[in-house]
Amino acid sequence: MKERFFKILKRESEKKEEEAPKKTIGLIIDGPNILRKEFGIKLEDILEALKRIGNVRVAKVILNQYAPQGLIEAVVNQGLEPVIVAGDTDVRVAIEAMELIYNSDVDVIALASRDADFLPIIIEAKRRGKETVVIGVEPGFSVALQNAADYVIKMEGKKAKENKEEQDS
Repeated sequence: MKERFFKILKRESEKKEEEAPKKTIGLIIDGPNILRKEFGIKLEDILEALKRIGNVRVAKVILNQYAPQGLIEAVVNQGLEPVIVAGDTDVRVAIEAMELIYNSDVDVIALASRDADFLPIIIEAKRRGKETVVIGVEPGFSVALQNAADYVIKMEGKKAKENKEEQDS
């Protein structure tokens, strides 16, 4: 049996799944913030968690020029688009997110980051009628970001998995 290492929290009343058509999701992953070795987060786990909300139609992983070739290959192998930038990735994350906010074919904006700097993106997406999802991991997952989003997906990092396995033993 495959274990799932995430929790999805919905901030409003539950809707019956058969009533709601599948939503289209635009996903932006802040690579240097989420895809760190110490967290051990897998791209397929993020995509699996989002399947409960809708279908991912646009998925970009923003990486800096120091991203290892193996990570870039993993992004491509998952069917995601790697976007390599020189320097800080935050500006490119914001640009890509704004493009999704103004894309009428996208119903839900999903942002994988722990960074509170992206709170204005979540607020603008909601103002423009988009549902919002934030995906993060502890430590350092912004409480403000979590409280602003419609859905919160908390991934379990390596340390949390190891602690859980020790408790189960």
